[in-house]
This record gives sequence, structure tokens and C-alpha cells, in this order.
Amino acid sequence: MASLPVLKAKDYATDQDVRWCPGCGDYAILNAAQRVAQSLQLDRARTVFVSGIGCSSRFPYYMNTYGFHTIHGRAPGFVTGIKVANPDLHVWMVTGDGDGFSIGGNHMIHILRRNVDVNILLFNNRIYGLTKGQYSPTSEPGKKTKSTPFGSIDAPIDPCQVALAAGASFVARSTDKDRGLTAVMEEGAKHTGTSFIEIYQNCNIFNDGAFETLTGRDTREDNVVYLEHGKPLVFGRNRDRGIRMVGLRPEVVELGGATGVVEDDLIHHDETNRALALILATLHASAAGDDGELGFPEPLGVLYRQERATYERQVQQQVDDAVAKRGRGDLDKLFRSGDTYEIVGGREPAHALHA
Repeated sequence: MASLPVLKAKDYATDQDVRWCPGCGDYAILNAAQRVAQSLQLDRARTVFVSGIGCSSRFPYYMNTYGFHTIHGRAPGFVTGIKVANPDLHVWMVTGDGDGFSIGGNHMIHILRRNVDVNILLFNNRIYGLTKGQYSPTSEPGKKTKSTPFGSIDAPIDPCQVALAAGASFVARSTDKDRGLTAVMEEGAKHTGTSFIEIYQNCNIFNDGAFETLTGRDTREDNVVYLEHGKPLVFGRNRDRGIRMVGLRPEVVELGGATGVVEDDLIHHDETNRALALILATLHASAAGDDGELGFPEPLGVLYRQERATYERQVQQQVDDAVAKRGRGDLDKLFRSGDTYEIVGGREPAHALHA
């Protein structure tokens, strides 16, 4: 039996012109997705990319697999239907902060709690890029845009916190330029259940530099802590800072020297601990306070993972159990069962129209 050819990353790219603005972070995410597909040797005939509406939602056109470009905020419904109808397909859902957490917020919560076996990529650029620069559900307070000329007064949604609260079984965060993006996406793809990956993505036209402290060569190491299961939360250009717990409150500390703090005193990441994941999801890069308190870094990597039954497999189990108990159904018999009505001849209603 002839072996299948080994696919390269370029084999997962289509012949379509990629229509994102030059310099957009979406290009890096697309390249990462194609590398992950190559690494896992995904069967293109059994892989589906589904999107809603937005800049990120052009993704299906650029992946040489099956794809659906669907309705604003409604991709979770399409994805659920696809997986229930054919659980063996490898399904990805691509969405943005507006598509996924504004008009699609309710749908997002339910696909997460149901644990449909799908890989969700949430592109978060904290702006509406496709409609030319309005503030989004993740925009920071005070953000001045075309729709908030005096600054946004909304408290922003934190996607990872919402995903954890909704019961997602895999939650991770990365950036479009991060060295760990491909690894995080591959871990999510291998996970059985809903994998939710928030990707900070630069919109160089309407929100350029929003994540520069996390991606800049001179600032990244001091503002990011990379999460590794079982490893202490150490960060900094010289790996001289860490995060420890004081009661239920995390704090940044300097290692060694006068403090006497060592790595064993720090939080050691546990991907199976949802409470810890919620704490880490609330931490965001911040400057040092006036009181001398050190600023927090942004946790990147896998925040949480849990193995549990998927929605589509449970649906199939219910069907199998019903068939085993009651036998295969008969639609014709069903239609003719119960109360039926016989239409008998009679005088035609006076209002009937005649040809």
C-alpha cells in the first residue's frame, strides 16, 4: 500500500491573495497555523476552518482545507453542527475580539461550556479593524476611537477569564510575534475538547503598538512570564524576578540578594488547577507602583487544561443508547403515529379563489 506524501506548510496555503494590511499580525498567525498543520500532518480533506465576520475571519480562504465564512458572531453554532454531524473532522474556529465577544459573546459562552471538540483562535487587537477603528469589547478604559472620541468608559472583557468561567477545558494565551505561538496552537490542536487560545494581535493601522511591551525586543523579557507546567514563575531579562503567593494574593518579588527569595518560594505552574488559572488570567503587564511594588508580567502559554467528555461524543452516545434500547427508528411510521386527521370532502370555503 503506497504511503501518503508528507505535506509541507506551503501545501496548506491556497492560491488566494492574502488580503490583510501589510504588517498585520494576522500573517504571523496564518503562518503558525500552516506550520502546525504540517507538524500534525492534518488531512486536508478532513480539516475545516470556520469563521464569523472581521479581518481574522478571512482565514478560511487562505487554508487549503474545507472552510466556512459564516455570520457575524455565529460561528460557534456552525462549528457545533459540523462536529455533531461528523465528530471525526478536525475543526478550527477563527474569530476576533468583536466577533467573538460582542455580537457573538453568548454563543461563545455556550460552545465553551459544552466542550465541543474544536480549536478556537481568538484574535484580540482591542479594536474593530474591518469597520475602521471603533472601540471593541476588549479596548482599555479611556481608549479614544472614532466611536469613543472622549475615551471609552466601558470595563473591558478579559477573554481568558470568560473562557475559564464558562468552563473551557483548555485555555491559553499568546501573541502574534511570540516564539511559543506555534507550540501553544499545537497543544490546543492535540487537546480533545474545546481549546481556547487568545492571541494578542497587532493592528498596525488602527491600534498599532497595543502590545509592544509584550513583543518588543527590548521590553518583552521584563514584561512576560512564560508558563510551563511544574515550573516556577520566573521572568525578567536576567531571570531575577518571580511571582509568589501571599495568602490568596500574588505578588512580584526579586530573587536572591537581600530578599532571600528562591525559586522554591514561587508559584509553580499547575495546568490542572482552575483556581490558579483564574488568578493568572487576571494578571496583566503593569508598571511598578509609586509605593515601590514591582509590576506584574503578562502570563503567556497554557493557563489550564482538563480532560473530559466532549459534547458531540455524548450526543452520539445518547443516539447509540436509544437505538440499542428501542431499535432503529422508522420515519414513515413516526409520521403516521399518534393523533392523525383525515381531510374529507365538503363544500369549498366561500373565500377560496378560483382560477
